[in-house]
Formats: sequence, structure tokens, C-alpha cells
Amino acid sequence: MLSVIAAFLLAASARPAAADFRLCNNTASRIGIAVGYKDSEGWTTEGWWNLPARTCETVLKGNLVARYYYVYAIDYDRGGEWMGQAYMCTRDKEFTIRGIGDCLARGYDRTGFFEVDTGEQRAWTVQLTETSEQPAQKPLPGGNPLHAVPPSGAGATPPTSPPAGGRTAPALAPTTGSKTP
Repeated sequence: MLSVIAAFLLAASARPAAADFRLCNNTASRIGIAVGYKDSEGWTTEGWWNLPARTCETVLKGNLVARYYYVYAIDYDRGGEWMGQAYMCTRDKEFTIRGIGDCLARGYDRTGFFEVDTGEQRAWTVQLTETSEQPAQKPLPGGNPLHAVPPSGAGATPPTSPPAGGRTAPALAPTTGSKTP
């Protein structure tokens, strides 16, 4: 009987790795994060996830539904932001917004997100760093960059520009939280 229970517990713990979209705050500050993506129903932006210093958060659970994701983040403690030229709708409080057009006319803010090319991986982690914390660039197994600027001209929206506010472009790495207002 004990061997049956042990076999059941072993089988229950041997599940496949989670396939999620995660963000890591590798700074000494608290940051707020918003994400945008296109699924079968169209464009959606969601926010805000609040990440304490040096923590990671799963912001979208399950297999990735798109190749390109878009991220905007703001440093609550020292100012500055990670942004780009892919404009999507946001607001100051927790939100899920369908559609990316006419943001101002619909009562939302128009915010510039940077593009993340997941290369159609099932899971992805974005590392947000400060300029002084930028790691050396080297390839990961499978050809994904450890620290890279998204390719220009890729995706369904305009290419991104380098983030403002003394921040570096995000470090990107495939890998396997909770949303707060």
C-alpha cells in the first residue's frame, strides 16, 4: 500500500514545466508593469502588476498565444520607464482593455510599449535591468539571446526604440505572481 501512495505522489509531482510569460525586476526599485498582446479576439492590454525589487512575477499563465508581446514598465521609486513605439491603451488603475485604437477618445492613456519577440516559444521571461546592471551578451541554448534589443521591423506594430529614463533594453530569456492594483 505504501508503494502505491509513493508512486501516486511521484506521478503527481512529475508534471510538465509551466509555460508562462514572466517578468523579472532586477533593479533596487519597485516597478509597475503593463503588457499587451494579440490573441484570437484581437488586441488586449493589461496592468498593473507591481513587482518589488529583485523579484519575478508570472503575468500571463499558460502557453503563449502570440509570438510578439509588448511591455511597458515604470520605476516607482527612482523614476524612468521601459518603453517603446508600439502604442497601446493603459490607465492609472488596474485594467484589461480590448483594442489599441482611439485610446484617448475612449478615456484611456496612449502609452508606448516595447516589443518582445518570443520566437514562438511556449514560455518566456523578460529581465528588466538598469544600465549599470546590464549583463554581458551571450547566446543561450536554442539561439535565444540573453540580452538583446528586439529586431526592428518585426511584429504587427511599429518597431521599438531604446527605453527612456536611463534604462537598458530588456534582457530576454525563455523559461517556464499575482496582479495587484
